Parts: sequence; C-alpha cells; structure tokens
Amino acid sequence: MSGLIVPRGSDVLGASPRITRLRAAAETDVERLPRPVTNQQIPQDRYGSRARTRPRPVLRWLLTGIVLVALVGVAIVGYRNLGSAPIQGKQVAFDVLDDHSVRIVLEVQRDDPRRPADCVVRARAESGEEVGRKEVLIRPADGTATQDTVLRTSTRATIGEVYGCTYNVPEYLSTHPRPTG
Repeated sequence: MSGLIVPRGSDVLGASPRITRLRAAAETDVERLPRPVTNQQIPQDRYGSRARTRPRPVLRWLLTGIVLVALVGVAIVGYRNLGSAPIQGKQVAFDVLDDHSVRIVLEVQRDDPRRPADCVVRARAESGEEVGRKEVLIRPADGTATQDTVLRTSTRATIGEVYGCTYNVPEYLSTHPRPTG
C-alpha cells in the first residue's frame, strides 16, 4: 500500500470515493433532521435550562448579612448627617456701622459647652453678594454663649449673619498668644 492515496473518509477496503461521499452526506442529513420535542425536552441552547437551582443556605445567609451591614452603615451615616447638630449658631442682631463694617451679635448653643468652638460670620450686600467674612472663637461657657464681633466689609453691607459653627477650632484662633514682631 505504499504510494496508495486514500481519500479522506473512505474505507481502505476498496470503497470508492463517491460511495464514501454519499455515506458522509447521508450521515449529515440524519444529523440535520429535527428531533421530536416533548414537554420535558426543550432546546437548552435556545431557552436555557428549566431546572431551577436553589441558592445554598450558606450563600443566602452571607448575602443577608452583607445587606444588613450595609443598611446599618447607611443608617449611621444618615443619623450623623441628618440628625441634630452638636453645635448651632444663629444671628441675634446686626448693626451696619458704616460703609465698611458691620457689628454682629451671635448666639451659640452646644451639646458640650466646655469645648471651644469656631463660628464663621459673614456680611452680604443688597445684591446677595458676600462682602465680608470672619471666623470667631467662641470660648467655653455654661449654657448658651452670646458674643458680638465687628466685621470689616469691602462695600456697604445690608445684613450680617452666622454662616456656620464647628468644634474644629483652627490653630490661629486658639487661646495661645500670637507672636508679635
């Protein structure tokens, strides 16, 4: 059999290439014929599997735990941001002294009156534009603290108000004496 070329798919026993081709074509035609489909048998590649798998109990408990931890985290962040503020400042009175200064009287209520606080006051012109801003140190005091300050402005102000207060007092407002020189 050396030098004998056997066509692909043919029998070595002498079947002709034409018979071999016909046999191969008949096999592919049989593969192409539709198969009868019953109620239990649905083409999975078209519709997916009908068998529903239930999640494992460990996976279900793990996912439930993760969701609960996330909900507790959202509740804590919401309470801190939307709950009552630990410190509140409000403008009690203001007096426009001249074209470049305003006197503001502010009142500060704190949940811890022994801690110093920092309040930002500002002045606004008739147009609503901010024309002056200043930070004021509120010293520790019992109960509600009242303090007045004079704020320099760039133009004539029509209102002086408290912008906000915090316990984060910057170093330059602390009670330490400032260097002179």
